[in-house]
Amino acid sequence: MTELYPSIFQCAIVATALKVLLFPAYKSTDFEVHRNWLALTHSLPVEKWYYENTSEWTLDYPPFFAYFEWLMSQAAAFFEPALLNVQSLGYASWQTIYFQRTTVIITELVLAYALHRYVKDSKQKATAHAAALSVLLSPGLLIIDHIHFQYNGFMYGILVLSLVLARNNSTLLLSGILFAVLLCFKHIYLYLAPAYFVYLLRAYCLGDQRSFPYFRVRFFNCVKLGVGIVSVFAAAFGPFALWGQLEQVFRRLFPFSRGLCHAYWAPNVWALYSFSDRVLIYAAPYLGLKVDPEAVNSVTRGLVGDTSFAVLPEVVPLTCFLLTLGFQIPFLVRLLLNPRWETFIGAITLCGYASFLFGWHVHEKAILLVIIPFSLIALRDRRYFSAFKPLAVSGHVSLFPLLFTAAEFPVKTVYTILWLVAFLLAFDRLAPASPHPRVFLFDRFSFFYIALSIPLIAYCSLVHGIVFGDRYEFLPLMFTSSYSAVGVVGSWLGFSFVYMDL
Repeated sequence: MTELYPSIFQCAIVATALKVLLFPAYKSTDFEVHRNWLALTHSLPVEKWYYENTSEWTLDYPPFFAYFEWLMSQAAAFFEPALLNVQSLGYASWQTIYFQRTTVIITELVLAYALHRYVKDSKQKATAHAAALSVLLSPGLLIIDHIHFQYNGFMYGILVLSLVLARNNSTLLLSGILFAVLLCFKHIYLYLAPAYFVYLLRAYCLGDQRSFPYFRVRFFNCVKLGVGIVSVFAAAFGPFALWGQLEQVFRRLFPFSRGLCHAYWAPNVWALYSFSDRVLIYAAPYLGLKVDPEAVNSVTRGLVGDTSFAVLPEVVPLTCFLLTLGFQIPFLVRLLLNPRWETFIGAITLCGYASFLFGWHVHEKAILLVIIPFSLIALRDRRYFSAFKPLAVSGHVSLFPLLFTAAEFPVKTVYTILWLVAFLLAFDRLAPASPHPRVFLFDRFSFFYIALSIPLIAYCSLVHGIVFGDRYEFLPLMFTSSYSAVGVVGSWLGFSFVYMDL
């Protein structure tokens, strides 16, 4: 490990210095969300946590994250007691800002440790080190956690550590239990659960690869895994079950009354669907299509009751679920037949893709569920890297609308461009040749797609405001989401072919 330079620790130190400089930067409503959660978990008994609604930002994460907030609130009581008042809506003293942003940096050390373990356990140290640094220095984490404000670095650290533990048979059980813990921190990781289920079933509970198709059930392993997972969920949800509050907890966790699209269109199939609907409104008179006049003024922002389409059919949650599951099944079958670690990470990535592309009310921030696991195998060979490139660009560009203030424009733009240049060039140098033929048409797509990002960013951030002022304010968001969606869909199609060895 000593010959790898710069080290993960060194990069973490430099990155921390930058993050501290960003303490005064823009912070979203998520900052107040977490301040409120600190306050309510500290001030109220546990049985009232999921009923408290003084703030509109009610607790809607699983119990382990609520316990996590309670633990941090104990430190906050010494640092800035005033932030722990449930009634102090919007409270944001400098002490509060320092405390909350510092907790994000400190808890992100879990990710640094997990990446260290990933490199340590890898045979190809140079490529693993490059991938680890790309995740540690991710512009996505910088934008979402350290400016916009969330705790994704901490939870992705748990995910990466679980993935690393899945590499060895001796730690498979711990990997599964750790993933169950992660689900009790944030339920969005259910997107990845089918791949975990199939891999643990095949690699831990059934016979080894050579025994297919005659599976040999490892009964004791099944018991250990079952007891471990049940114990985790019992620790998280058991108290609320005893109080008869599970229905209320799950109502908070799964608010299906929200619209199809989130406040900022996630770059998925539904962004393209929404864009197509907007275009068809103007084309409808020429094509003889019926237009719903009540939906014409909808911007599809994802608020309650706000998702509507003027020309195309409405989409319901069941449709999203069936599409997501349908596009996951082929990759899960391949994982079942070939339960190797690289195949598992590929299935994790593709489950993330399918959930992101077809899911209901997907947040744009969820693109990291695809980027981070894909980063761990992006350097397996040049075909993997070719599929990763458009995702790296589109996924990070899609996060730009989260920071819409002028002061943060140079930070998000310059940092993301430097990251893309540094790591795409490094990955291009380190990725080995593939034993399979490459699809050069896809390489051309990547080149032109990445080149198009520069004028897109310039238009959305500068030109549109100069030309139109406050008019057509939805256009930059629509263009960014649709452009990014093309990249994510293209990357998904490319990686699907690579994964299935087509």
